[in-house]
Amino acid sequence: MNAIKGPGIFLAQFLGPDAPFNSLEGGAQWAAQLGYVGVQIPCDPRLIDLKRAAESQDYCDEIKGSLARYGIEITELSTHLQGQLIAVHPAYDALFDAFAPEAVRGRPHERTVWATEQLHLAARASRRLGLAAHATFSGSFAWPYLYPWPQRPAGLIEEAFSELGRRWKPILDTFDAEGVDLAYEVHPNEDIHDGVTFERFLETVETHPRATILYDPSHLLLQQIDYLAFLDIYHDRIRCFHVKDAEFRSNGRSGVYGGYQPWRDRAGRFRSPGDGQIDFRAIFSSLATHDYKGWAVLEWECALKDGQAGAKEGAAFILEHIIPPATNAFDDFAAASIDASTLRSLLGI
Repeated sequence: MNAIKGPGIFLAQFLGPDAPFNSLEGGAQWAAQLGYVGVQIPCDPRLIDLKRAAESQDYCDEIKGSLARYGIEITELSTHLQGQLIAVHPAYDALFDAFAPEAVRGRPHERTVWATEQLHLAARASRRLGLAAHATFSGSFAWPYLYPWPQRPAGLIEEAFSELGRRWKPILDTFDAEGVDLAYEVHPNEDIHDGVTFERFLETVETHPRATILYDPSHLLLQQIDYLAFLDIYHDRIRCFHVKDAEFRSNGRSGVYGGYQPWRDRAGRFRSPGDGQIDFRAIFSSLATHDYKGWAVLEWECALKDGQAGAKEGAAFILEHIIPPATNAFDDFAAASIDASTLRSLLGI
């Protein structure tokens, strides 16, 4: 049994124009001061030159060395925004254009080509950085058709997932060649948003060994999915873990769809770890039982609490929940050495 690594923190939500949040070294120093030992790095040019990282081992060694000065490791790289652009329904073109460079905005085909190349670069960069997994989104063609009214025409969802698989299969092959798992965050607005859709996607990529899961229980709770049973079903495909809390406050006015309300007013909303309804003790126990070998990474998103307060509390919260693996069985003290003939005698044979 392995100890879960951590605490780590995802830097995406803290990026900004001012120090320490405008550079990787500044973010690492800040995280270390809060008690974190790992950072999950979004592939943002303010933090990492992805092309250079894919091509230069010296550059990757410099990054690792600069973080090591603060006692920080890289947990994973993240291409959530780039992965989103692998598959975009036209309804979201204008909004998702902001995730792409100016040169390809308003040009969906060129945008997809750029995003695809970013994922290939991320695979090579991850290998050079010595990382085992990479975090991303799947993108979505079918999300506007989530609710089956008007009735969906036969074959619509099948074709959406077939195209999703066609786009991701070559990327998965690159990750396989680099020895890195590609972990899709199971997340609303993505075509991979629950267990059923992950299974559907897995079929389209021929159960690719590198197609894995970023487990974030908050997204499951807000869909009213049993997030502990999810671990039992998919544990062999889970490679990344976001520690993020949530709560669902059932009421008579709105439900899982949210009523177009701001996050603070929704029945389901994200909370800082420990402030919501998720049973993290059970989650960490399940991950330990299933011998999860990856990192526990705080992703701070809360409708109420300040981000600095959530980040400060998060390191201690994760440390409190990580289970040191047992080195022996608790009842070993009562063990007795018995020969084969005595064993047979005890069984009456």
